[in-house]
Amino acid sequence: MTSGFFPHSLRFSGAGYTHTGRVRTRNEDAILLDPSGQLWVVADGMGGHGQGDVAAAMVVDGLATLADGDEPEAILAAQIQHINADIYALATQNGSTMGATLVAAFLQDGVSYLAWVGDSRIYLWRDGALRQLSHDHSRVQELMDQGLIGEAEARNHPDRHVITRAMGVAPAVDADFATLPLRADDRIMLCSDGLTTCVTDTAIADILGGTHGDPQTTAAALVRAALDAGAPDNVSVIVIAATED
Repeated sequence: MTSGFFPHSLRFSGAGYTHTGRVRTRNEDAILLDPSGQLWVVADGMGGHGQGDVAAAMVVDGLATLADGDEPEAILAAQIQHINADIYALATQNGSTMGATLVAAFLQDGVSYLAWVGDSRIYLWRDGALRQLSHDHSRVQELMDQGLIGEAEARNHPDRHVITRAMGVAPAVDADFATLPLRADDRIMLCSDGLTTCVTDTAIADILGGTHGDPQTTAAALVRAALDAGAPDNVSVIVIAATED
């Protein structure tokens, strides 16, 4: 899927794919590409709690109604709380637990307003270097922040799938936000942990900065890399490219 829009002197185009993976029989990820190219979202349903695909779909459907405004981050934050409350209310009504991670990029006036909850990730490729913009809400990330384990240990840690924040598991959610002014040749990647548990940051950087061409080809190459590595989980990737208009 592809789309694009043309604010000011930059042109933004993007593409996204979601795949069940090699092991799961059900895809509980959901992605959103706004037809205008303005809003990009990846949500990863928490299958271990049941109805993860429903929670992920509610995240995507709820953010699809987002509109322009003078305070994009505030608008994004308010909608995230509204969606979280809806998921929590449905789970309470059904006597179950539902949840989903979230990464979103809301592009307005050449600036990307980013939001995340959980361990899905947002990356920036700029000037030949890859940088993770989001910070995982996970048990392993907490251990790394405390200096108790390193990156190599984190990849095989028994708690590597334990997240500390998610949409819909409590009446309110603590989302994180960042603002990124964009420039020509930037690439933003949003993904579920189905990619990052299989593909290293070094390999991701090689694909994003390689000769794979347009976002559609690049996103497909990233999903293929996860599938080639075994893809025990669902895999979702969105790649957004900024070019001179």
